[in-house]
Amino acid sequence: MPSKTSKARRSFLKASGIAIALPNLISDRRSAHATAGSQKLGQENSTPKRLVCIGNEFGMYPGAFWPESKTSEYELTPLLKPLAAHTSDFTLFANLDHGLKGGHFAVHTFLTGVKSADAKSMSDGGISLDQRAAEHVGAKTRFPSLTIGSESGLHGGCRMSWTRTGTRVPPIQGPRELFRLLFIDQKAEAKQADSDRLELQGSILDTVMQEAKSLEKRINPSDQHKLDEYLSSIRDVEVSLQLQRQWQSVPKPKATMDEPKDLGLTRDLPKLYDLIALAIQTDSTRVATLEIGGSFAASDLGVKKGYHSLSHHGQVQESIDLLVQIERYQVEQFSRFLDRLKSIKQSATEQSLLDSTLTLFGSGMGNGNSHTNDNLPIILAGGGFKHGRQHVSPSESGQRVPLCNLYLSLLQQFGVETESFSNSTGTLNGLERA
Repeated sequence: MPSKTSKARRSFLKASGIAIALPNLISDRRSAHATAGSQKLGQENSTPKRLVCIGNEFGMYPGAFWPESKTSEYELTPLLKPLAAHTSDFTLFANLDHGLKGGHFAVHTFLTGVKSADAKSMSDGGISLDQRAAEHVGAKTRFPSLTIGSESGLHGGCRMSWTRTGTRVPPIQGPRELFRLLFIDQKAEAKQADSDRLELQGSILDTVMQEAKSLEKRINPSDQHKLDEYLSSIRDVEVSLQLQRQWQSVPKPKATMDEPKDLGLTRDLPKLYDLIALAIQTDSTRVATLEIGGSFAASDLGVKKGYHSLSHHGQVQESIDLLVQIERYQVEQFSRFLDRLKSIKQSATEQSLLDSTLTLFGSGMGNGNSHTNDNLPIILAGGGFKHGRQHVSPSESGQRVPLCNLYLSLLQQFGVETESFSNSTGTLNGLERA
């Protein structure tokens, strides 16, 4: 029967296991400390790449999102018109998906390409695009990634971010919490308490690791896989503790805006985008995700019906019009975010922040009304690619291109040296760098 001590250790690991997995952190730290001269932690000689992923829970109404043209030249549809000022800054991708079914139960595959139940069978544990990029960033920034959104929503919401050990990264809920995380330093007493906590947790991990290694000598081969997963979870927590220790004494940047109030996801959306832009501009992070889930209050836009119920419009035109109104607002705020990134010039170069920020907008749901997860609505802006067109992949069965091919291209553009991601079959043909 397990002892109270072992139960406490498992509880600690379970609680800490939600931390972001950063297996490359130790080597990154060595590299950072070995950098010559007065170069500070987080600074680099070249302009770093950033990645921002925005996803919603119910997709985009196809009739208002997709152009009738299936060529690189296309017209701006009702849901693309808010992006009219950025036609040269983004690419629209048609016929990309993960080849999965499941409706709401497959929305969480948006950035992974694999259902969470099947993640353990994957060589990379079903890690999401953003977390794979965060591994590459390591300790170069205070926050390897920021996941922002809400816990609420149908079947848990979008659930976009997943670690290499198959654990969902819980979202930061609301602009106030995000603001404080980015810009408010702890008082001396709180810092000391945190330091003591980190030392205690490190001591617990050392003991657990010793016990696990001792057990490794006595188990049979069939149990080795389970132990490997356990050790991997311990290492994730250990690396997270190392990251917290490293940045504990580094002051946070000064905020250039007042602390916001939480008003609900719909009215918070502009503030969240502003804070993401600030987080990237101050190099507090280089990877961020924004989940727009079922807690998006349509009533704040004057829509009396719920967002989820409208996604099941049943081809009723009145409901479709209201759904498009909600989705148009989301695109408008995305366009405003692109405006913001484009207006920020980087001191080292004449480029805008958008030029170095891979900005992905889409969903794991293709058609909310019919519960299909194919032909996902995907837009990519900025990031150093040539844009201004529609990229149309084959739609015929047997010729379809995995969405993860695009993700592999993004990872390589981000600087990750890898030849595969999830179910990719290669990089995406026709995607050219600027």
